[in-house]
Amino acid sequence: MSLKALATKSVQYNNWVVHKYIDWLATKSDEQLNREVISSFPTILKTLHHIWQSQEFWWSYISESHDFDFEKTSSITDKEGVFNAIKNNSQKLADYVETLSEEDLIKNIKIETQWFQCDFSRYEYIQHIILHGTYHRGQIVTMGRNAGITDAPMTDFNFWNIYKD
Repeated sequence: MSLKALATKSVQYNNWVVHKYIDWLATKSDEQLNREVISSFPTILKTLHHIWQSQEFWWSYISESHDFDFEKTSSITDKEGVFNAIKNNSQKLADYVETLSEEDLIKNIKIETQWFQCDFSRYEYIQHIILHGTYHRGQIVTMGRNAGITDAPMTDFNFWNIYKD
């Protein structure tokens, strides 16, 4: 499998998972989504916000637009705003990756921020976005259990790979 095929498949899977989670969590009460539990972030909604804000941060480097606006992303905190933003970003990433060539994916992109410096391939940053979201979605399932939510959707990669069509 080429890197292009792998990257495309990965962002398609990520987009599907994001939609599954948002569709699932949209059926839950505001009280459940905002119930404080011990985790990386205190609530499910704040965890989703972090996933989205992180995707936007990395998107600004992957796309080489360098237009990440922390203040703008920090101002969207309501359920519908966060839900729409994370879905839109995941779709934007999937659409973008489909336009990339193998050369675009292996191109290194240097990042210098106040927190870190790195120089990795575009694909490695894309992989990071997906794995970072996966990490926090796992936390959301556990947080949900603490908030009385026990019906998390099946989102394993193999499940998607088998049944996506």
